[in-house]
Amino acid sequence: MSLEAKLGAVVDRYNELRDRLAGREALTPVEMARMSKELSDVTPIAEKFGELGKVRAEAEELAALAADPVTDADLRELARDEAEALRERLPAIERELRLMLIPKDEADARNAILEVRAGTGGEEAALFAYELFRMYQRYAELHGWRFETMSIAETDLGGYKEAIANVTGRDVFARLKFESGGHRVQRVPVTEGGGRIHTSAATVAVLPEAEEVDVRIEDKDLRIDVFRSSGPGGQSVNTTDSAVRITHLPTGIVVSQQDEKSQHKNKAKALKVLRARLYEAQRLALEAERSADRRSQVGSGDRSERVRTYNFPQGRVTDHRIGLTLHKIDKVMTGEALDEIIDALTEEDQAMALASLE
Repeated sequence: MSLEAKLGAVVDRYNELRDRLAGREALTPVEMARMSKELSDVTPIAEKFGELGKVRAEAEELAALAADPVTDADLRELARDEAEALRERLPAIERELRLMLIPKDEADARNAILEVRAGTGGEEAALFAYELFRMYQRYAELHGWRFETMSIAETDLGGYKEAIANVTGRDVFARLKFESGGHRVQRVPVTEGGGRIHTSAATVAVLPEAEEVDVRIEDKDLRIDVFRSSGPGGQSVNTTDSAVRITHLPTGIVVSQQDEKSQHKNKAKALKVLRARLYEAQRLALEAERSADRRSQVGSGDRSERVRTYNFPQGRVTDHRIGLTLHKIDKVMTGEALDEIIDALTEEDQAMALASLE
């Protein structure tokens, strides 16, 4: 189906929804809510398509006026300039319309659960995981988001074996979703006495925060164990059995929380993380059916996939999915230059989506 045909179908649906909602047809509250939401989704497309038609018509009228020998010479020149200016606007409007036709990722507007884990590389990997977690915390601060640490498992040298945070704000998941995957660091570790460069890794998972209505979790599907919290090296940080481990029996997903002194609070946090993981699994399964080819171009978001390398001796960061290299590793690690990478990934994803519309 051509772009014009797709847009025409959207306009037809817009007119149908508008007429049905404005008419005397008996609609249930559920039908009215569903149709109202759909109308709000297609209205911007219909209006932009109307703008495109208007600009095209005006450009044609002015071009006809400029070509009419009866028209005054000065007026013909003015009409010619205005027609050219309108024609120059057309590609931008058409691109906006194509972007509007891309199927929306409903999770984009959601908050996110951020999980960072040390991979291969021992203590150096844990220190790198700590730095990544701090990078995202600073990035969140720059965007005015709330960054709430949910759990941290530290090493003796202050690295992170695992760290989980809840990030809330405007379009959080849309900005962070391409961060999921394997992150590799190349540098001389603080634990290295010979000055040799080592390669270590950490994994990042960004999950859209799920509400209770998104994922129904049955009590019978859960095994909940309580145990005593402990700090680095096994040092006791709590003398009561307040730590919680939840196992989702149908999927085998296990979530542990021990940062709070209250067992109730730890259970609530663990359920939030579990719900996000289950929702992400459902979302990715649906997305895979809808646009597997496009996602594979930028990256599936699988946590085992290597997405980025941070080379400290050369001061560069390379995103392997799009071949982008920035020689400003310090600003990336403080979150200041992370938008440059995220913007490029978003543009590539949009370009793949646009190509699939042709």
